[in-house]
Amino acid sequence: MQGKTHDHLELLREMRRRAVLGGGARRIEQQHARGKLTARERLALLLDEGSFQEFGALATHQVSEFGLDQQRFPGDGIVTGFGKVSGRRVAVFAQDFTVLGGSFSAVQAHKISRIQDLALESGIPIIGLNDSGGARIQEGVRSLAAYGEVFVRNVMASGVIPQLSLVLGPCAGGAVYSPALTDFVLMAGDGCMFLTGPDVIKAVTGEQVSAQDLGGADVHGGRSGVAHLVADTEAAGIALAKLLLSYLPQNNNEDPPQIRPEDPAHRMDEALNALIPDDENQPYDMRDAITAIFDRDSFLEVQPAFAPNAVVGFGRLDGYSVGVVANQPACLSGALNIDASDKIARFIRTCDAFNIPIVTFIDCPGFLPGTDQEYGGVIRHGAKIIYAYCEATVPKISVVTRKAMGGAYVAMSSKQMRTDLAFAWPSARIAVMGAEPAVRVLYRDEVRQAADPAQRERELVAEYRERFFNPYRAADVGQIDEVIEPRETRSRLVRALEVLRTKVQLNPPKKHGLSPT
Repeated sequence: MQGKTHDHLELLREMRRRAVLGGGARRIEQQHARGKLTARERLALLLDEGSFQEFGALATHQVSEFGLDQQRFPGDGIVTGFGKVSGRRVAVFAQDFTVLGGSFSAVQAHKISRIQDLALESGIPIIGLNDSGGARIQEGVRSLAAYGEVFVRNVMASGVIPQLSLVLGPCAGGAVYSPALTDFVLMAGDGCMFLTGPDVIKAVTGEQVSAQDLGGADVHGGRSGVAHLVADTEAAGIALAKLLLSYLPQNNNEDPPQIRPEDPAHRMDEALNALIPDDENQPYDMRDAITAIFDRDSFLEVQPAFAPNAVVGFGRLDGYSVGVVANQPACLSGALNIDASDKIARFIRTCDAFNIPIVTFIDCPGFLPGTDQEYGGVIRHGAKIIYAYCEATVPKISVVTRKAMGGAYVAMSSKQMRTDLAFAWPSARIAVMGAEPAVRVLYRDEVRQAADPAQRERELVAEYRERFFNPYRAADVGQIDEVIEPRETRSRLVRALEVLRTKVQLNPPKKHGLSPT
């Protein structure tokens, strides 16, 4: 009897050894030769040492067509389970490219779906490490249907638990949609994403393009906006994922974790008082203001290369996680356009879903003019910002640093967007439009009839600037709560958020709203 027990244990240990080897030693060598880590090596970098608990390690496909009966590997090309990141529980899955190229199968779908269900029920984040050649062709429609099982769970978990996707290798066809449905997409190493591969594009259009040129990190980090964060190496990408997770709560019923602050809450930075140039058309970098105001070295910018006329990201104030939205006057004068509107609106909704207060810095001359913007639907894209701010129930604070013009003033977290507190620096200029166009509308006849029209226009522009290009008119009518010195901004925000931390605001009951598309 004891001998049989020993045999059973040896069989189990042998199967576990085979599971750890994935597609075998030769395939692992090939993976390393490409400069890539294996699924288990990636998980070892991501998770706290000794915390990983695997499930489904022995699952294999039961398909015999096309020689698959000779290619059965424990785990079937994916590693799933639970672990901890900096002591916090997470669910994880990592595709194993050494097994049939990480191709997506019905077994993979079952394992991912199982871990998604458990993550949602347990209220913990889920992190997926993607490295797959796409659907397993040998399984036919079964592999395609398997994607649907994962997609529906992505949607059900949206806004409930944080979902992070790391693209560390090819992600093609239907495989791109699961990462696109998650909250954050991080690309690293030779990760790439595309619906139709280079071969298909060449066959259909004759165009010759490489996988990286078609869907690499540079493309999705800077042009398409699909990727939120990009890193040169897999290790750096995994480190970014861990950092990003530190700003997010376990689920939508919890607050993000606070870290012990090492930066004095009431620190003042005198350089902020000199940040805004005297020339209203001279640019400055809004990141200088953000880094000076928030806890030192705490700002993590999201989508930095996409729509650079807007800045979004996470920072900390007195150790608490805060979402940051800002115009960037160093690019397009901070004007809003289609891409910036999408970037801002989605980030606001992400913060609202996960109980992260939002601080908005405004320096915006308006929406970018041009037929390409109008034809591209800047109206509906711009409306997304308004919808997101109005819908959000988390604490919202705005700071007007310089220009807040026209519809952009309203859209960018004005008091009418249910913003809790609105501050302005003395350099703020809040108006319907710029001085020159305003004078041409308001004083058209007077200028035309003047002895020297050009001189009279200059006088009226100067008068208009003196009367309206300041924050005090807005403060007079309650649109600005307080005009503050720039150097005071940090302490003001810390105290304001301390009060607003217990804010409770509910939206009308509904199935769901219809955000502009």
